[in-house]
Amino acid sequence: MKKVALATAFAFAATSAFAGNIEEPILEPEIVVVEEETASSGGSLLVPILFLIVAAAAAS
Repeated sequence: MKKVALATAFAFAATSAFAGNIEEPILEPEIVVVEEETASSGGSLLVPILFLIVAAAAAS
């Protein structure tokens, strides 16, 4: 029984001895995505105008 307790004590001592590291951690660079908004309002009117043209063509 003493051998089992001694082996357990050495196992805990060995794992705690190698747990730390003196090197700096390697961190991944943070990626920042910036979305740019357009100032033109012509793009927002294009789809409804095309829909009206197609609906008028289908109705006639």
